[in-house]
Amino acid sequence: MGAKRNNGSSAQIQIPVIDISEASAADTADQLVDAVARYGFIFVRGEGLGFTRQILDNAFALSQKFFSSAREEKEECAIQANNIGWSSMHSETLDPKQKRGDFKEAMNFGEFSDGNAQQPLPPSLASNEAELYHFRVLCHELCIRLLHLFALGLKIDPSEGGKYWFSSRHDPSQGSSGSVLRFLHYPAVKIDESDLDTTVDIRAGAHSDYGSLTLLFQRASQAGLEILTPRSSWSPVPVHPPGTEDDSFPPILVNIGDLMHFWTDGLLKSTVHRVVFPEGESEDRYSIAYFCHPLDRIEIESVPSGMIRDRKMGNRQQRVEKVTAEGYLKQRLAETYGWGRQQSPARD
Repeated sequence: MGAKRNNGSSAQIQIPVIDISEASAADTADQLVDAVARYGFIFVRGEGLGFTRQILDNAFALSQKFFSSAREEKEECAIQANNIGWSSMHSETLDPKQKRGDFKEAMNFGEFSDGNAQQPLPPSLASNEAELYHFRVLCHELCIRLLHLFALGLKIDPSEGGKYWFSSRHDPSQGSSGSVLRFLHYPAVKIDESDLDTTVDIRAGAHSDYGSLTLLFQRASQAGLEILTPRSSWSPVPVHPPGTEDDSFPPILVNIGDLMHFWTDGLLKSTVHRVVFPEGESEDRYSIAYFCHPLDRIEIESVPSGMIRDRKMGNRQQRVEKVTAEGYLKQRLAETYGWGRQQSPARD
C-alpha cells in the first residue's frame, strides 16, 4: 500500500516583494500595511539590511552541524518550558488534527546578554556563540525596522508613541521576551512508505505564529511552505518569488503573528500556514526562523490608531481578552507540546 497524497494545494498566490531599504519610509510603510492586510505575508530583500550570502550560508552550516551531531548531545539541551533548547522529531504537534507530531526537529536559541548565550550551548556549537549572537542581532534589528514601518503605516500619532509604539515594546534592554532564533530540520522521508499518509502526516502542521513578527530564511531548492488563502485553500509559497531569481540570496519571508493580529483587531493578519512533503522523493529541508515577541510583561490591547478605531466602529469587537505576551506564549506552547489543555483566545 503506497502513501496517500495531500491534494489540497492550489496555485501560488503572488506575495509582494518589498524593498525596505530605498523607498521613502511613508510609501514603504503604506505598502507593508496593505500587503499584510491582504496576505499576512511579505517578502523583503536582504540587501542593505546587514545580511550577506556568507552570513546566511554560515548560519545554515551551523544548523546542519548541530542536527548531524549525536542524539545524545542534542538531548543534553532538550527543550524546556521556557521554549529554549532542542525539540525532537514528532515532539511538536502544531495541528491537533494530526495523527502524530510534526516530521521535524528544531533548536531554539533564546536571548543573549552582552553577547553571551543564556543557555547551555551544545558541543557542536559551543565555539560559534559569537556567530549565533550576530545573526540574532541582525534578525532583531530587521524586526525593529519593520515595526517602525508598521507603526508609520498605521498612522499612530506621535503623541501616542508614533513610529516607536511597537518597537518600544520590543526593547530587550527593558526586560525579557519570548523571542527566539530557531534552526529547523525536516529530515528526508521516503514518500512511498506504506505508513505515511500525507493527507494528515505533515512536516509542520497548520498553525499561526504566536508572537509579533516572524522572519523565515529558506534554501533555494527546499520549498514546502504553504499558506491558507481566504478561500480556505492551500497555496504554495515560492522560495524565490518572480523577479528575485537573480538576487544574491532568497528574499526574507516575513509574516504576522497572533499578537500583532490582536493589537490591530485583525487588520494585520496572522495567516495560518504549514510545511508539506514535496511530490516525489523528499530531501532534507533546512530553514531558519526568528520569532519576534514583545516584552513578557506587555499587555496586548488595541493600537492607538485611527485605522483600528474606524475598524472597531463597524460593529466589530476584538474577541480576545487582555493578555500579556508571556501569558499567551505559555498558552500556545502548552498546546503545541501537550503541556496542558488551555484554550487559546479566539481569532477572527
